Amino acid sequence: MGSIRQQKIEAAIRQELSMILLTKGAEISLGAMVSISVVRITSDLSLARCYLSIFSSAEPLKVLESINSHAGIIRRDVGQRLKNMRKIPELRFFIDDSLDYADKINTLLEK
Repeated sequence: MGSIRQQKIEAAIRQELSMILLTKGAEISLGAMVSISVVRITSDLSLARCYLSIFSSAEPLKVLESINSHAGIIRRDVGQRLKNMRKIPELRFFIDDSLDYADKINTLLEK
């Protein structure tokens, strides 16, 4: 668990990423519905790990690859929206598999 400052920055980045994916989602996420599950930022505020849930796509890895290729543009847009931050952290995107993991646990418990 990070400090209160880290938590506030994580929440702000998560909100801005959601807005960016909402407005530019068609070109960035190849038409798939993408939701930001969680954002974790390092203690030195230089790296933000963004976990995505990808819905309505047959190939979520291609969507993730497309989002990673647009990471610089997304970072620039986050920087323009969060003008009070001196330095915007590098953004790295990962697929959030917590829903699949929970489904697997439920399946095992039902047996």
